[in-house]
Amino acid sequence: MHHFFKIRSISVLSAMLLLLLITPNAQAQPNAKFKVIAFFTGKNDRAHVSFVGEANKRFPEMARQNNFTYDSTSNWNNLNDAFLAKYQVVLFLDTRPETPSQREAFQKYIEKGGGWLGFHFAAFALTPSAYPQNWDWYHNEFLGSGQYKSNTWRPTSAILKVEDPKSLVTKSISGTMKASPNEWYRWENDLKANPNIQVLLSIDPSSFPLGTGPKEHEIWHSGYYPVVWTNKKYNMVYMNMGHNDIDYEHNTNKELSFTFDNPAQSKLIADAILWLGNAKK
Repeated sequence: MHHFFKIRSISVLSAMLLLLLITPNAQAQPNAKFKVIAFFTGKNDRAHVSFVGEANKRFPEMARQNNFTYDSTSNWNNLNDAFLAKYQVVLFLDTRPETPSQREAFQKYIEKGGGWLGFHFAAFALTPSAYPQNWDWYHNEFLGSGQYKSNTWRPTSAILKVEDPKSLVTKSISGTMKASPNEWYRWENDLKANPNIQVLLSIDPSSFPLGTGPKEHEIWHSGYYPVVWTNKKYNMVYMNMGHNDIDYEHNTNKELSFTFDNPAQSKLIADAILWLGNAKK
C-alpha cells in the first residue's frame, strides 16, 4: 500500500511539473496576434534545404518573441480553403504550389486579403526547367518578376539600400544594411517600371563587384537589382534571401553561413511578418 502511494505521488508530482513546463506556451497561444503557416519542399539544392531547416528552427522563437504562432508543413495539398482559413500569413520557404487546385486556393486566399511572405526560390521560374513559368498570375501579376534570368555565384553578402524608408517593413534599417551571404537573382521583368510594385530594398552600388565566379557572368559589376519588394494590390512581401552558403567545392557540404545569424536581417523578416499579420483584412 505504501509502495503504491509512493509511486502514485511521484506520478502526480511528475504530471504537475510537466503541466508547469507546458502551461506558459499553452497560455500564450490564445493571446497570439495572428497565425503563420510555412510551406516547404526541402528536397533539392543543399543551400535551400539548409535554409528550410534553419527557418523551421528559428521561426518558432521569433513567433514567441513577437506574439504570433508558427506552424509548418511540407504537404502542399494543405493549400486549400479550409486549411488556409486558420491562418493570417502564409510563407513559402523554398518552392511554389504546382497543382491547379493548390494554385487556385492560394490565389483566392491572397485576393481575399491573406498575407504572404516568400523567400528566394519561391519566385524562381525558368522554362524549360523543373520549375517552368507556367503560372502567369503568380509570376507576372502577383510577383511581377516574370522568369529568372541569372544569378551571382558564389553566395556572398551584399549591402542593401532602403528604397522606401516609410515602409513598416524597412523601419528598423537606417539607409543600408549588410545581408547574409546569398545567391542573388536577376529577373526578366523591370520591377521598377511596374506601377503596382514597390521596391523596398535593392543592391547598393557599393556591393559591386558582387559574386566571385568562377564564371564571369556570375559576377555583377553594375546595374539595378531589387531584392525585397511588395505588390501594392496585395498583402505580400518577397525577399530574395534564403540561400545559405555551402562548401560544395571540397565536397564536405558543410554549412558556411546562416540567414538568421544576421540580427538586422532577422529584424527585417520579423517586421515583414508583423506588417503582414497585422494588416486589416
